[in-house]
Amino acid sequence: MPIERLSPELDRIVSPDQEVEVLGTGYFVGEGPLWWKEDQHLLFSEVRGNRRRKWSAAEGVSLVQDDTNNANGLTRDPQGRLIICEGGARRVIRIEPDGSTTVVANKYHGLRLNRPNDVVVKSDGSIYFTDPGGPSPDNDLDFSGVYRVSPDLGDINLLVRDYVLPNGLAFSPDESILYINDSLGLLVRDDMFRSLGRIDAYDVRATGMLANRRVFCELRGEMSGIPDGMKVDVEGNVYCTGPGGVWIMDPSGKHLGTILTEVEHTTNMAWGGEDWKTLFITTFETLARIELKIAGMPVPA
Repeated sequence: MPIERLSPELDRIVSPDQEVEVLGTGYFVGEGPLWWKEDQHLLFSEVRGNRRRKWSAAEGVSLVQDDTNNANGLTRDPQGRLIICEGGARRVIRIEPDGSTTVVANKYHGLRLNRPNDVVVKSDGSIYFTDPGGPSPDNDLDFSGVYRVSPDLGDINLLVRDYVLPNGLAFSPDESILYINDSLGLLVRDDMFRSLGRIDAYDVRATGMLANRRVFCELRGEMSGIPDGMKVDVEGNVYCTGPGGVWIMDPSGKHLGTILTEVEHTTNMAWGGEDWKTLFITTFETLARIELKIAGMPVPA
C-alpha cells in the first residue's frame, strides 16, 4: 500500500488506499514543483538536466526551457511573479511580467552565494531562501546559510548559519512560524543513507527575523531518503520528504504517517489542482501526484 499509517489521525488527510499516480519519468533530478493556477499547469525543475518542464492534464509533460542555470526551487511572490533559485548561477532571481530578469540576491557582504536551493515568499513580499554548499574551496562563503531579502530587495539578512545542508522551508498558515530542515545534520551512512535529519521551527518576529529555535521533528528511518522539500496545509500539518517518501506531521510535530514513493530520494512536493488538494511529488527521476482531503496553502496567482 502507498500509505504508511502511524496514527488514525492520518485518515482525515489521506485515504489509506489512496494511490500515487506517476505522471512522467526519466528526469535528471526533478525538483521545485509549482502549480500555476491560472493555466492549470505545474512547473518543475530538472536540476542536473538543466531544464524547466511543465505538466498539464491536456498535454502531459513538455519542455519549457533549456539552460536554466541548474534552477531548483520555484515559487511566486504576492504579485504572481516567478521566483527562482538558480544554483548554477549562484543567485535568486525574479521574472518580471515583461519577461525580464531581476536579481533578488547573489551576494552576502560582497561574497557570492553558494548555490541557492529552495525559496518561500511571505505575504508582505519578503523572500526567504536556503543556500547550502559551504564550506567548500569552490565557494566564497565558509558556511551554509538561510537568508531573508526585504520586499524592496534592498536588504539581505543572514538568519541561520550553522546548518550542514539547509534545504526545504515553509511558513505556517498564519506565518507566525517558519520551518527549516537540515538534510544532513544528523545523517548516518552505512550500506545506504539513513536519515537522522530534522526540521526546526522558529517564531517569526514582526521585523521578519527569527527567534526561539526548537526541534519540530527528527526524521529517523531505515528506508532511504532525507529531508528535502517541505510544504504546509491550511490546517498547519507539515509535509516533508524523508525516509520512504513524504512524511506528514501534525502541527505539534507528531509523525502521522508517510506517503511511500518506493524510490531512493523523494525531492519535493507542491499543492495544486482546482481546490489545492492535489499533492504533486518530484523524485530524482519521476513526477507523481496523490489526491488528499485537506487543501494545501496556495501560492499567489
